[in-house]
Amino acid sequence: MINFCTLFNSNYLTRGLALYESLCHVCPSFHLYVVAFDNDCYGYLKGADLPNLTPISLSEFEDQELLAIKLTRSPAEYCWTCTPSVIAYCIKEYALPSCTYVDADMAFYHDPVILINEMGDESVLLTEHRYTNEYDQSKHNGRYCVQFMCFKDDARGMKALLWWRKRCLEWCYDRLEDGKFGDQKYLDDWLERFEGVHVLQHIGGGVAPWNLQQFVFFNKNNKLFICSKITGKEQPLVFFHFHGLRFYDNEMVSCSGTLYEMDKTVKELIYFPYIQKLLSLKQNLKNQNVEFNTDGAKSPSPKKLRVFTQFLKERIGLYKLGNITPAKLKLTQFQLHNHFLELKSVTGEEYGPINRS
Repeated sequence: MINFCTLFNSNYLTRGLALYESLCHVCPSFHLYVVAFDNDCYGYLKGADLPNLTPISLSEFEDQELLAIKLTRSPAEYCWTCTPSVIAYCIKEYALPSCTYVDADMAFYHDPVILINEMGDESVLLTEHRYTNEYDQSKHNGRYCVQFMCFKDDARGMKALLWWRKRCLEWCYDRLEDGKFGDQKYLDDWLERFEGVHVLQHIGGGVAPWNLQQFVFFNKNNKLFICSKITGKEQPLVFFHFHGLRFYDNEMVSCSGTLYEMDKTVKELIYFPYIQKLLSLKQNLKNQNVEFNTDGAKSPSPKKLRVFTQFLKERIGLYKLGNITPAKLKLTQFQLHNHFLELKSVTGEEYGPINRS
């Protein structure tokens, strides 16, 4: 049994349900604990009574220490602040021997037990960003990504978890300050600070927009795999983190802004099926008379000129950081960075109908 926990609000409901369904398909024995960050989200999950999923309301979860600092953080910053508290709450409240935190905007394609087993006798599992060189933001965002972390309920695991919770209560903001950034930079020195920490080595865990350029993606026996362009090593794609994916209210979607390069194959194999799944879930929720916003679409997509201007600013920024050379700056193709799509281009005949399953 793998015990997972996550947090999201009603605007992320379709993503949370997609995460849950992906685990149902590939993980034979799991339980997902969800801290619902608003009443609409909690009400739906409670009423849905989904197998192997336990919804937790904010009133159940929040303690006095969290409530004392809640108004000092933005909504995103408060979510970051709460991450270690969510893990600690689930371990304590449900007497879990271990708990693995996962971001809600992820999908699993193979059984994650292979990642958990890699820990062996260690007590904490961390996942590196593994940035592609030109997108390396580790000095700002941190070496590790709070996307897939496991803590055991033992002395070493709880020491690290409770230390992290205390630090996030003290300071957790969306800015770089005195070597801190959000909840992530606190993890940078954990190999030296704590005993029993393992850094995930499996390349199929932690694939995301900032490192997908390092891999070739392919299907084998109807399963997704990746091959490292550097080592030639093939491994199952265990999970993909859809960071930055955004829906707009004019029937548009962005895979991930304009910063990261991705080709057509990645979009067709990874992004389009995921977007189709989210759209299918949204329609299913409408059919159940769910009226609140379930995908976060609140504004129209930016015009193409604004998108192109943002792209140029990002490229110049990477050049100033020394991440890319003048030649790379000049040769970059905008179409490999323009990931704004009409929904009909994802669901139309060119890519097949929406999969309703």
